[in-house]
Amino acid sequence: MMEHKQSPVSFDQSNLMDNLPSIGDDNEVTLETRNFSPAHLLFKIESFSLLSENGIDKIESSEFESNDNYKWKLIIYPNGRNTVDGANHVSAYLAVENVSNLEAGWEFNAVVSIFLFNHKLDKYVFKKGQRRFHIINLEWGFSKFIKKETLMDPRNGYLVNDTCVFGAEVFVVKNKRIRECLSILKATNSYKHELEVSKFSELENEWYSEEFNAGDHKWKVSVYPKAKGNGAQPGIQASIFLHKVGFSSGKKIKAHFSICMKNKYGKASSKRLANHWFSASSSSYGWPSCILVADINNPYKGFSVEDHCIIEVEISIQAVLRGLP
Repeated sequence: MMEHKQSPVSFDQSNLMDNLPSIGDDNEVTLETRNFSPAHLLFKIESFSLLSENGIDKIESSEFESNDNYKWKLIIYPNGRNTVDGANHVSAYLAVENVSNLEAGWEFNAVVSIFLFNHKLDKYVFKKGQRRFHIINLEWGFSKFIKKETLMDPRNGYLVNDTCVFGAEVFVVKNKRIRECLSILKATNSYKHELEVSKFSELENEWYSEEFNAGDHKWKVSVYPKAKGNGAQPGIQASIFLHKVGFSSGKKIKAHFSICMKNKYGKASSKRLANHWFSASSSSYGWPSCILVADINNPYKGFSVEDHCIIEVEISIQAVLRGLP
């Protein structure tokens, strides 16, 4: 990194802080001074007064690197970036470089500081602010970084021997946030599926159905003929649960669903209704006490025909919460 050596000049420094020229025009940033030099870039410009004479309206530093390997450059407009809000000023901006090497959809926040050395104070005067950078917001800075006449007057201490020193410092804020998108779906779409449980009376523990699709998602149903869960009565009631299959981390699905057992006459047992957010940590929901085993085995009720039972499931996907890259 280039070392800046101050020129041998002598100034009256009394009450200088009280008369410090205003730098910039952005109320969201702070004006500060410090002794030590910028961490990432020092940019010395010699013969500054000759820039206008030679028609040089824009100066760019070499590419420099901040933390996390982000690339930047400092851009100075000695006559202002534009005539609307930069007239009679020097403009200064920082720009993200090597954008093509960043991952798709990149975005980050950074604490950005632009410096100007003051020989009178023997300090760096700088403005600092935090900004969000992304593909349509590659630059940040000041159209009115300093008045041209303030910089050009040697009595102010910024230009000595027609030489000034700018600087830059950028610290990208490491972000561990979670990015999510919630999609709300039309409630009119529902999916009905019938499942056959064979040899119900011979089941000892649990029975799982094959996977079936509903709303581009895979599901299963489980039946516990001897009941399972809090409040269940083993041997008296059967438990039925709906399971979401194949969850990816960070994804959640809100579903409204119903489960019932149908008899041979087409009538259903008391239909159970529920709304539940299914996730990797809560991938199933159901009823420990869903239907009396005696009702299933009662031939007059018709729920078991030749020891086969029919379970009907109807699912309506209401919302999907998914992580974003």
